[in-house]
Amino acid sequence: MKIRFTKMHGCGNDYVYINGFSEHIAKEDKPGFVKTVSDRHFGIGSDGVIFINPSDIADFEMEMYNADGTRAEMCGNGIRSVAKYVYDRHLTDKEEMTIESMGKIKYITVFPENGKAKLIKVDMGEPILEAKKIPVISNEEKVIDEPIFTDDKEYRMTCVSMGNPHAVIFLDPDTLKIEELGPKFEGHVRFPERINTEFVKVLDRKNVKMRVWERGTGETLACGTGCCATAVACVLNGLTDEEITVHVRGGDINVKWDKETNHIFMTGPAEFVFDGETEY
Repeated sequence: MKIRFTKMHGCGNDYVYINGFSEHIAKEDKPGFVKTVSDRHFGIGSDGVIFINPSDIADFEMEMYNADGTRAEMCGNGIRSVAKYVYDRHLTDKEEMTIESMGKIKYITVFPENGKAKLIKVDMGEPILEAKKIPVISNEEKVIDEPIFTDDKEYRMTCVSMGNPHAVIFLDPDTLKIEELGPKFEGHVRFPERINTEFVKVLDRKNVKMRVWERGTGETLACGTGCCATAVACVLNGLTDEEITVHVRGGDINVKWDKETNHIFMTGPAEFVFDGETEY
């Protein structure tokens, strides 16, 4: 059986998108399908697969899988791409829409140009700072600039959940051997559900540089929820203003922590790459 797909990316964070309105894969087959499709040597190649489905509680559902076939709660770049897909492919004409992911609803604003979504703004909701809810093992209620050890070396981390868990480490990403350090944080005993790790250098009050190691995938060129977690960590540590540009390897993402509403707003692009068919 052939499955039609669309390859898209947000700042280089690339996923294979499946239109769940017309394409159908059994739930039990999805993890294996995702691993095969995501393989960059023998498959299509991606950071994972996202199914765009009908929803009973929102305009659309985003069903997201990491490249290793595990489910993921949220992806900021992925949800922007879903919004662009449904707007540009005329599944909706709404410039303001709702998208569900793992039962949580996000509110999206599309900024079109010549009839196509150019930039997409996402209300990412409130950051979760309680250690138990992230989750991260700690004696403190919140993990802000707290030491963590790996290979007998001390690092300082600030932990945030944006619906998925993040640990933000302030160190120079340009000199980082992320393929060595990333897995050590991902599988660290203090993170019972594994962790996404952002390595961040503050450039000034409005700009930071970031590299990210995503659980279940490895290094990606961008991570929308990681950019949001980075902005929160920067503010909590007094390092930046509440609105910053996060410079990732795949581009730039604007993030604002609106203290009045306690909501995080993320704005960035999404792009089509190609359409195709694959065997299932």
